[in-house]
Amino acid sequence: MLRPRIIPCLLIHDGGLVKTIQFKNPKYVGDPINAVKIFNEKEVDELIVLDIDASIRGYEPNYKIIAKLAAECRMPLCYGGGVRNADQAKKISRLGVEKVAISSLAIENPILISHIAAEIGSQSVTVILDVKADLFGGANIWMHNGTINTGRSLFEFIKEVESLGAGEIVINSIEFDGEMKGYNLDLVKKVRYATKLPLTVLGGAGSLSDFKSLIQACGTIGAAAGSFFVFKGPLRAVLISYLSKDQKELLFDISSNFNLKEQSQ
Repeated sequence: MLRPRIIPCLLIHDGGLVKTIQFKNPKYVGDPINAVKIFNEKEVDELIVLDIDASIRGYEPNYKIIAKLAAECRMPLCYGGGVRNADQAKKISRLGVEKVAISSLAIENPILISHIAAEIGSQSVTVILDVKADLFGGANIWMHNGTINTGRSLFEFIKEVESLGAGEIVINSIEFDGEMKGYNLDLVKKVRYATKLPLTVLGGAGSLSDFKSLIQACGTIGAAAGSFFVFKGPLRAVLISYLSKDQKELLFDISSNFNLKEQSQ
């Protein structure tokens, strides 16, 4: 049976590791390579690394940093930032990155999802969708670090992304980013039943209970977080951490019970 994946998400800004709140006020929290070394020791399930400067500043992917990250990682690595075409995605994949993430590119030129999938395989194409809730119970997709409202409906675009050959969707809730008060479960449950693709959720995790609530609501899912894995305590002192084996087993049991209940319905 598939297990839920518990995934740290690291943001790179001006070459350093940062954390934001609602995509604003990036706070420096350390060196990305050092963080990867710590996560290696803690045997994390997977790692997402996003360069939040590249697309908004028009930079190419930083292949030097990507190569260092890929060489250091002992877990599957998903990297995003600055990808504009299939050749760049292929180059990143050849550096040893298991998944290439695209966001603004997928929105501006969706057909490139198919082109990239043809080059590196659908299983290696991750589409990250930054979203804010609208007034009608849905959600709109934003891009360029939450500064541009595309006007695209999340649920309509999910269908398009799925048909074009993406292998995974990451939903990143802008209003919940860095707040550490729990995931946007209302939205996530709707997305979970809107697609058959593997789904990862980002934005809001601040405690083990938040991971439990997500998995109780959705079963086998990717539970990603940033602040939870780099901060400790109410003053948000910087400390790289991860779940213990016992905590992960608890989440697996919750996921197993959810999936068994679904199968019986």
